[in-house]
Order: sequence, then structure tokens, then C-alpha cells
Amino acid sequence: MFPSSDASKPSCADSNLTESGLFPWFDRYVVPRLRRFGEAPAMVAIRQALPWSLVGLGAALPFFFFLAPSKPGTLATVFETRIAFALLPSFAVMAIALVFLLSHHLAVQLNVTRAGMLISAPAAFFLSPPPGVHPNAISYLRALGGVGLFLAIATALLSAAAFLAVKRYGARRGSLPVYAATLALLCISCALFFAHVSPAQWVWISLRPLAALGDSYIALLLITFVETALWIAGIHGPATLAAIVTPVYLTLQLQNTAAFSNHTALPHIVVVSTFLFVFPGGAGATLPLVLLLLFSRAARLRTVARLTVLPAVFNLNEPLLFGLPVVFNPFLCVPFVLAPAVLATITYVALRVGWVHAPIFYLPSSIPTLASTYLATLDWRAVILVIANIIVAGAIYIPFVRAYDRHEVERAAVAERA
Repeated sequence: MFPSSDASKPSCADSNLTESGLFPWFDRYVVPRLRRFGEAPAMVAIRQALPWSLVGLGAALPFFFFLAPSKPGTLATVFETRIAFALLPSFAVMAIALVFLLSHHLAVQLNVTRAGMLISAPAAFFLSPPPGVHPNAISYLRALGGVGLFLAIATALLSAAAFLAVKRYGARRGSLPVYAATLALLCISCALFFAHVSPAQWVWISLRPLAALGDSYIALLLITFVETALWIAGIHGPATLAAIVTPVYLTLQLQNTAAFSNHTALPHIVVVSTFLFVFPGGAGATLPLVLLLLFSRAARLRTVARLTVLPAVFNLNEPLLFGLPVVFNPFLCVPFVLAPAVLATITYVALRVGWVHAPIFYLPSSIPTLASTYLATLDWRAVILVIANIIVAGAIYIPFVRAYDRHEVERAAVAERA
């Protein structure tokens, strides 16, 4: 799928593509900027820290899975309930691991004091409470899970910026001690903590108006955009939006189910199961991304794709988002947000004009996309629509994946020569 080439220069096929005018503007103007941004020290540190923080997620998930309270039901129901219980606390553990790992890598990349970073960034992280009141540790971890990655990245980057500022100011003045940044950050974090000010709470409050948009194209498009944009920033989009929009759109979903039972017209288009068409492979519509990466020239990208293709079939893309990573990846953030927005538009039009029936039933997103969209609508045309969506998303991802693949091949070649 990607043309073979020498790692240090574009291939003949690449040159032909550029000369023929297929992607000339993108290759000439966009790719160099993406590369510069991707190789910025902060981006390199995030790319190095995120995959290792997955160890925290992997270690915590089975622990919280077995810690989940038992409820009667089928094996599938019990498994889904336990996973739902375990996922957010596990993301909280991942965030805790990330704030330490990222602090270390930022200190190395930016040549600032490692001890100060490992004190100030985690302290700011733990003093930034997640939204709500938390009577126990599990409640705290569940609240932290949705926003913890964002807090870890934000506090580490702000701490690094403070240390850089002190380092440069001190170099000019020759008098400012290195630990001044640590003391300043600790004072600010404590002040915010005792004032009950939470950056995560601000994010949650700002998203509340989404619940009032109702059954409309604007609602579908905005919810899709916000969920993917939050993921790019390290915020668990589905978890953050769930408490805000799920009660509204699940109610609309149940009204569709009741109308179907009474043999009347379905009243709503935008319901919970509508998003099954928008996110094949998970948030960002990443199933075609994984399929494209299977044919990458970069060995690392092929390995990640092989490890994540099966979870992607079941719409579980967290291993891809943090293992590749997609989060804070300048090459992939644009299609990650753009592709679902385009799919939301295609889906809404298809459902509105009656080419495909509106979703009748609620189905968990963990059911493979082709099966879940058919079962939710009882319409064979839903399968055609979701296949078309996957093809469209793949076409949107292609130029960005092509550029990312070439970047990774060249970076690997430079590392080998070094």
C-alpha cells in the first residue's frame, strides 16, 4: 500500500505521485510542518512516555476487573459489567504512571532538573482533583480515569515550561535558584487545591450544553468532534461525555425501541447506536487506520497494527491510541478528528432520507461494527453504509498515514546510522 523506498529519500513512486499532482500541496507544505512539530522535544517526550504508561493500564485492568461487585446475569453481561467497572480506574493508574514517566522524559529532552520535575509535576497532578465528591478510593479513581491523562500531560508540560523559564532567567541573572520553579509550582497547586479549583471540572462544565442539542445533525456533529478532540488532548472522550450526553440519547434510543414495538415510525435519528456508524474501530474511526498500518514500510508501525487489529474489530482502540500513539500525534490528529465528522455527515444524510433505517435497539460498541449496525437497525443496508464509511475514512487517512510512514522509516534509518 505504501511505496517502497530508500529510508533517506523519497522513492520513485513517491516522486511520480508528487509530480502527477496527487498530493503535491500536502507533501510540500503540510508534511514538513508536521515533522517539525512531531520532533519538538515535548512531542518526543510524550511519544516516548505514552506507550510505557500502558503497562499501568494493563496491570490495573485485571485487578479492578476481579474487584468489581458481582451481579447476576449471562456470562456476556457479567463480563461487560466488570469491564465497565474496571476501565476508568485502570485509566487512572495509567495516568499516574504517565505523569512520572513524562516528567522524566521531559527533563531529559529539555535538559532541566530531573528531581525537580519528578516532584513538581506529580504534586500538581495529585493536587488537581477530578470532578465531583469522592467518598472512597474507587470513586476517586473512576473520576480521575476520564481526565487523568489530560491532567498528567498538562501538569508535566507546565512544570517543564516553568523549569525552562527559570533556567533561562537564571542564566541571564545568575542568581535565581533551580528549585524556585518547584516551590512556585507547589504553592500554586496547593492554592488551587484548597480553593477547590479543578481544571478537570472546568472541562466537564464546559461540555454540559451538548446535552441540550437533542436529535439534530448539529448535535451529532458536535458530539463527534468533541469526543475525538478530547482524545487528541489525552482526555478519555467517551468517559467524559458519557455522564453528560448518554442519559439524553439513551432515552431517545428507548423511544425508538418503543415505537418499533408499537409498529409506529421511529421518532429519532441521533441516538446512542447512531455512533456505531461514526466510529468503526473506536473513537476516530480507526479501523481503516489499523488496516493501512498493516502494510506500512516501518517495522514498528506494522507491529503495532498486528497487535491492535483484533481489538479494533471489536471497537477497542485504546492500545492503538497510546501504543502508536495517536494521542498528541501531529501526523494523525487531523484525520482522527476529520474522518468521524465526515462519517457523521454521511450517516445523518443516509438515515434522514431513508436509505437506511434509524437505529432501533441499543447495542454495546464492543460488538463488531458490521454485526452491531445490522442488529441495531434490522436493515441489511446498514452494513453497506458502514462499509462505505470505512472506505471513506480510509481515503481520509491515506495521505496522513503515508506521510507518517515515511517519517517513521526515515527516523528509523537515522537511528540505525547513529
